Amino acid sequence: MSVKFVETLPEGLWQAFVDSHPQGNIFHTPAMQAVFARTRGCEPLLRAAVADDGRLLALLTAVGVRLAGGPLARLTSRAVAYGGVLCADGEEGQEALAVLLREHNRRSRHRFLFTELRHRSDATALQATLAACGYEHEQELNFLIDLARPVEAVWEGLNRTARKNVRRAERDGLVVQEVSTEEDLATFYALLRQVYADAQVPLADASLFRAAFELLRPSGLARFLLARSPQGVAGARVVLLYKGVIFDWYAGADRRLRDSRPNDFLVWHTLQWGAAHGYHTFDFGGAGHPDVPYGVRDFKAKFGGRLVNYGRERCVHAPRLFRLSEAGYNLLRRFL
Repeated sequence: MSVKFVETLPEGLWQAFVDSHPQGNIFHTPAMQAVFARTRGCEPLLRAAVADDGRLLALLTAVGVRLAGGPLARLTSRAVAYGGVLCADGEEGQEALAVLLREHNRRSRHRFLFTELRHRSDATALQATLAACGYEHEQELNFLIDLARPVEAVWEGLNRTARKNVRRAERDGLVVQEVSTEEDLATFYALLRQVYADAQVPLADASLFRAAFELLRPSGLARFLLARSPQGVAGARVVLLYKGVIFDWYAGADRRLRDSRPNDFLVWHTLQWGAAHGYHTFDFGGAGHPDVPYGVRDFKAKFGGRLVNYGRERCVHAPRLFRLSEAGYNLLRRFL
């Protein structure tokens, strides 16, 4: 049976494939691609392999991301598949995945420095095919928290420090407010922007959050949260919701109010809410490379999740430019 590479799909076929695939996640969905289509600096990339009888056999939903414009555009462009790749079971699916990736690589050679596949589940079964298509495996940790148990058991899973911090937040008068207005959304983004600026890390354009607020939130695919204290907005968090999984997407806390522990407070609220509303997993979104110290990993470890190492794959399309880009980025970080 022949396999055809395509860049468009009937939405019903696309959605059904993701819904039925055991490893399908929110980043594979048409809704999420629609969000990226409305985001400044992002280019949604739909890549698929279809059998001649019309069956969808492999799917890559990546996003072309450019961190700078003008002469630096080529040096800062990459394609990121935030949910990894999907393919049908068996040899047929693996062959279709190879067709898809090789054509994607060919089309990306003069557009992106690299393509990165960020797995949200165990992709061991795909690694031979990925390696044959030029994708090198890198370690990447994550924490997954089991929500398919009583709320009391989820609470007991938190370590002593996390429980203490949640109680501290409650004593300080923190309450959770769901973002529901344009004014709230502006407050939400302003806090994230300040947090990322303090950390000297780029933040996605406001259009990403507006698109998610307008497209995902009404369908129950996202929750935008604020932690308010008597002194003002202390923290912000947005999570994505799909197929029983809560994905921790973006978060931040006002450093002037960090003593009230808004980050711990919002994580606990989300775990509590998820367990009470039928979700089975909280995906903490990543915890870095195991050999590199990472304060965020220490924070996430407090909540009692299962540590996994699904890793990620990267294919460098322009090796010389990639090395130049890395050197420039490291120099900039040292200067800053």
